[in-house]
Amino acid sequence: MEDQVPFGSREYWVLLGVLVLARGADFLSTWVATPNLVLEGNPIAKRLGWRWGLAVNALVCVVLARWPLAAIVVATASVMVAARNFQSAWLMRSLGEQNYRDWHVERVQETRISVYLLCLAAHTLLTALVGGAVMLFSGGRLIPLAIGMGIVAYAVAVAFYTLLGIYRLRRSGRLTCTSRHADFS
Repeated sequence: MEDQVPFGSREYWVLLGVLVLARGADFLSTWVATPNLVLEGNPIAKRLGWRWGLAVNALVCVVLARWPLAAIVVATASVMVAARNFQSAWLMRSLGEQNYRDWHVERVQETRISVYLLCLAAHTLLTALVGGAVMLFSGGRLIPLAIGMGIVAYAVAVAFYTLLGIYRLRRSGRLTCTSRHADFS
């Protein structure tokens, strides 16, 4: 594959199909987990809502399908996000979005923040390590390199949006230095 593929070419349609499936899986997993977007961690996606989110994602797929590296990175990260969403979607649905959110916040409040952040760092760094290894041993071949980059992008996204959520909790006063067992030192 080249740096770009011609619009409408066979490679373009394959990449578009991969992107539509991957972004569709992310979209579906989000809908299963949080149909009202109460638990959506991405403030842009939350603000766009379902209708505009679908339109933006469709446009992103159509545009990115021209660039194989970007298409595969986004598709890989999207599939991993979907898998993560599906992992807990059953619990989110059974408790309800708001009850799940309250339950999750209570669990975070009852945990030393240093333990929480250490676990987050371990999760994301180990995931990024796998992506880095795939990149390192890709031999410069586009598809394995892009898959490795997608794994790293997923790890970065998990770290970023989780830390953003913790920041919001702390800023709202629901998570403070005086919270039971919280340790921000």
